[in-house]
This record gives sequence, structure tokens and C-alpha cells, in this order.
Amino acid sequence: MTIHYPNGGAYQHHAASTPHAHTTMYGGRGMTLEDELNGSNRYYLQTGRAVVHKKPTPIQIVKVDYPQRSKAVIREGYFKTPSTTDYNGIYHGYYLDFEAKETKNKASFPLKNFHQHQVDHMRACLQQDGICFVVMRFVRLERLFVYPATPLIAAWDAQAHGGRKSITLATIERDGFELTPKIQPRIPYLDGVDWLISQKVGAPRG
Repeated sequence: MTIHYPNGGAYQHHAASTPHAHTTMYGGRGMTLEDELNGSNRYYLQTGRAVVHKKPTPIQIVKVDYPQRSKAVIREGYFKTPSTTDYNGIYHGYYLDFEAKETKNKASFPLKNFHQHQVDHMRACLQQDGICFVVMRFVRLERLFVYPATPLIAAWDAQAHGGRKSITLATIERDGFELTPKIQPRIPYLDGVDWLISQKVGAPRG
């Protein structure tokens, strides 16, 4: 199936650079970062802790083949609008909105993993008192962090004035919250959200 962006350019899936491409093995079963987060969200929903879901990406279908009368095959489509972030929901009365990204780098997290419209969306959510963050995974280090949107946006904006094109691991360790994977949920990101709420980081008023 061919998928195009709103500007008509063809969408190319590059496994090495996409945020969910890495697969880790747990109990002989391959799981992507997205799989783990979806499983964690199911656990949180089932236990009544939070209601968080992955956002669907709206696609306009423009070409469909019918190899059989009762079977349709989608051949071409377009993303209707640029995507925002991966997940949103509610937790203890707080609106949550977050992205999931990973890198194979060991010393820093490249800002090129993000897009302007995603940063703009997080900025708008913060202005409405939402809790916004990124679940970051350093693949080769096997380390996970909840990183607040506020310092991420600051780093993004600084690029226009000669700032770094990445966020150092030391900065993420200082400004973020490191997660310890569990059996259930596999990615306990609400631990990081509790920290964000207690620190009043990621949900400034104004």
C-alpha cells in the first residue's frame, strides 16, 4: 500500500529511524516500544489507574482494488493531516499527551526524531495545563526515561539560535525521570507522570 503525506510526497518507512522500529525480546517474544506501551495502557485501563490510548492516524483512501467481489485491497492513501503525538488520555483528572521515541545513540537523543508540528502540539497542550512528555528509550543502553515537554521544547527552540541538535544523556538524566521496566506494566510510565505532577514540570499555568 502506498501512503502519501498531505503535501503529496510518498511516505517511506525507514526501520532504522522510526521511533518504534527496535524490537526487544522478552520471554522469547519480540516486542516493540509501541507494543510495550500499548500493553501498559491495557494494564492501566484494566486496573482502573488511567485511560490512555494510542491516537489513530486519519488516512484518506484514494485507490482500492477488488480482486474478489467480497474482498477489497487498499492500494494507495494519504495522511489527511500531520500527526501530532502518539498517545493521549486522562489520569487523576490530568490530561496526558505524549510521544514515544527511541534512539540507538548512547550519549544523546537527536532532536531530528521530532517534528515541528509535534512540538507545536505539545506546546499548545501545555498552555491548557496538560501533562506532556516523551517516553525515550536508549536502545543500546537499555534505559528508559519520561522526559518533560518543557525542556524538550526549549531545546527545540534553541536550535534556531545555534543550539545543539540533540539532548545529551546527562541532561536527560538531570531533567527526566528514569523508568524501571516491570512485568506488569512493562513500561510503568505513570511513575514518571506522578513525578511530573509532584515537580509541577510539564503543566505550567498561563
